[in-house]
Amino acid sequence: MSSGRLRLTLAPCLAIGLAACGSNARLDVAAGTGPSPELPAPAPERIPTVAIAEAVGWRDGHMPVAAKGLRVTAYARDLQHPRWLYVLPNGDVLVAETAAPERPAEGVGLRGKLMQYFMRKAGSVVPSADRITLLRDADGDGVAETRTVFLDGLHSPFGMTLVEDEFYVANTDAIVRFAYRAGATRITEPGRQLVGLPAGPRNHHWTKNVIASPDGTRLYATVGSNSNVAENGLHEEDGRAAIWEIDRASGRHRLYATGLRNPNGLAWVPDTGALWTAVNERDEIGGDLAPDYMTSVRDGGFYGWPYSYYGAHVDARVEPPRPDLVATALVPDYALGPHTASLGLAYASQTALGEPFAQGMFVGQHGSWNRKPRSGYRVIFVPFRDGVPAGPPVEVLGGFIDDAAAEAYGRPVGVALDRHGALLVADDVGNAVWRVTRAD
Repeated sequence: MSSGRLRLTLAPCLAIGLAACGSNARLDVAAGTGPSPELPAPAPERIPTVAIAEAVGWRDGHMPVAAKGLRVTAYARDLQHPRWLYVLPNGDVLVAETAAPERPAEGVGLRGKLMQYFMRKAGSVVPSADRITLLRDADGDGVAETRTVFLDGLHSPFGMTLVEDEFYVANTDAIVRFAYRAGATRITEPGRQLVGLPAGPRNHHWTKNVIASPDGTRLYATVGSNSNVAENGLHEEDGRAAIWEIDRASGRHRLYATGLRNPNGLAWVPDTGALWTAVNERDEIGGDLAPDYMTSVRDGGFYGWPYSYYGAHVDARVEPPRPDLVATALVPDYALGPHTASLGLAYASQTALGEPFAQGMFVGQHGSWNRKPRSGYRVIFVPFRDGVPAGPPVEVLGGFIDDAAAEAYGRPVGVALDRHGALLVADDVGNAVWRVTRAD
């Protein structure tokens, strides 16, 4: 077997009727959550588990369910696969309406076709609008009455950030810079590429996020792996499974942290000045492994992928092994449960939600497609104290799934705090942005 490849055996799962296949989880998802998650022995899956909750959207006036003491309203509806959010200084809300780009090497063969079929059922394979829409709530009633196309003609955009009068978009293949005028509802001038990002015909984890350093001199971009555990060869992973640090003036870049299978959300924690990220971990070693996580990101840190998970827990599927790298693998700060697909990340020190949501991290959990029972499909809050997690997660927003019927009304992705301290949640299956405030 060639260097960096896996010896994976796959028997086709022919459960086209959406019957689940593969192995069941044995632990409650809570056991894989927190600073010291339970990590059972791997249970390699010859046939990958498939447990799709079919995307059906919100019907008959139904909405997500907010936690006791909170209420949820629709900030905007009838969007086209909204994935990510960014709040401008004047309170305008930007939403990336986006989906995966064309990936001709991703859906080939029986396995690829089956995965495309299942992902389509889950609502993840749709045409990409390739635009950023601006939502404005001028009268402050919690509903966006103005909607304009802020930017279009993009390439599967995801992350966004504003630094002074420059607006940056993380397309699937590049960070692009645009001139911005405060209060503008549309950008018409063409952008300029600051730096290219790994993409190509496979582009397995296509979402790229971007955040600016507190002083605005640097950008940090997430680049997910091009596979589950490097089964396509390590040559396909150059520059991937990493967070890049980019000089905003020149575009020069370096790998800031590596071994992060699929980092998505990024947030600064002001108490410590640390950058945090939310990471999706690997599949096909059982319903209880490996937990997704959020962690502070250390400059030069290596977090294990593909050779190990959650520190030095070796993944025996990866050949050749790298015990030298595994010995340096950092243990994440906080597990978010196996297969929860934790994507959105927003730190709050003051919110309009009151206690117990005064200080901590909001996390959008998109939800599993390969775990029985299913996990995720909710927004949680992890309390912090002195810049680190300090307690179990609290569900903020749920009701996205009818588990018995195997139907998903919505799937939460990006999360952000608006200028009033309310929580905004992008729901790509429900095609909505939800707003969560105190009930009183």
